[in-house]
Amino acid sequence: MLQFDKKSTLVHLGHFLHQFGTTTPTKNPAVLHNELFFDRMLGHLESAQHHNGWFTPEQMRYALQSWAQALTEDNLNTWLQPYDFGNIQPKTVGLVLAGNIPLVGFHDVLSVLVSGHKALVKTSSNDQKMVPFLVEYLIACEPRIADYISFTEGKLEGFQAVIATGSNNTARYFEYYFKDRPSIIRKNRNSVAVMDGTETKEDLIQLGEDIFRYFGLGCRNVSKVFVPEGYTFDRFFEAMYTYKDCIAYEKYANNYDYNKAVFLMSLFPILDNGFLTLKEDAGYASPISSIFYEYYKDLSVVQERLEREKGQLQCIVSKGIVTDSIPFGKTQRPELWDYADHVDTLAFLQTI
Repeated sequence: MLQFDKKSTLVHLGHFLHQFGTTTPTKNPAVLHNELFFDRMLGHLESAQHHNGWFTPEQMRYALQSWAQALTEDNLNTWLQPYDFGNIQPKTVGLVLAGNIPLVGFHDVLSVLVSGHKALVKTSSNDQKMVPFLVEYLIACEPRIADYISFTEGKLEGFQAVIATGSNNTARYFEYYFKDRPSIIRKNRNSVAVMDGTETKEDLIQLGEDIFRYFGLGCRNVSKVFVPEGYTFDRFFEAMYTYKDCIAYEKYANNYDYNKAVFLMSLFPILDNGFLTLKEDAGYASPISSIFYEYYKDLSVVQERLEREKGQLQCIVSKGIVTDSIPFGKTQRPELWDYADHVDTLAFLQTI
């Protein structure tokens, strides 16, 4: 199996990424292989939006900084401590990555590498550049990694297990196609916020981060809010005004115009502030530029429903009024041990 100081290599990557979290990246001479990779990373950041209009420089910087903060020695120790990969017999794990937000599939790539298995990676057409580039950096730090990862643009072949992420529709295909192999198949999930009306303006601004980060494209983005009966959205909209600049991006503006028109033509009553619509709806999956809301009488009923329907949910956000919720503003800063769909990837890799 792959034998090297995995934590040290990933810490080096964290140091490299840390340089790119601001609008003016500063080259740190202490970072390994900067002479080969720093300027190339700047080029990737400049061109990302040309390949995917949602991947704006701001969103790319946020993603890189989030990974820089995750890849510290302390975090890696906490993440890896529960597992023993000493006796792993390397298998090839096929990875079908999502591409809805920057680097969304990178966690699966790192999970396979740290487990000692081999990764056969099929990137999303929406995010084809950055994951291979970061793997190239890892190989520069530790050349033996090159024997444990490969990329394919075609059909996955020659693998013994698979981790595939897609929509509910593609998940049915994955489940059939990969039925004879150990697998993790991820489907659509959504995140919700539960409020009781006592939230401060700062709480609501942080909630806006959960709504608008990556333009709401991620499963960890809040797409639905539960509010008590009689709740008025004036203070909510006042806080959301912090994020008004999102309407300046063409793809977001097009979604806002289209979805608002659909709601109005369907005679759905909506609340609107010029860049975000609110629609009362029992569902979880609101369209881009819109948030669903639902009134409640009894918080315990909401708690029971969320527990019953947890298979549809990724994150629950509140100021502590709901069990197992996370604070406002934290949905798009997951820890290494916050697994997608709440399925422990490393535990799966330990047993295949």
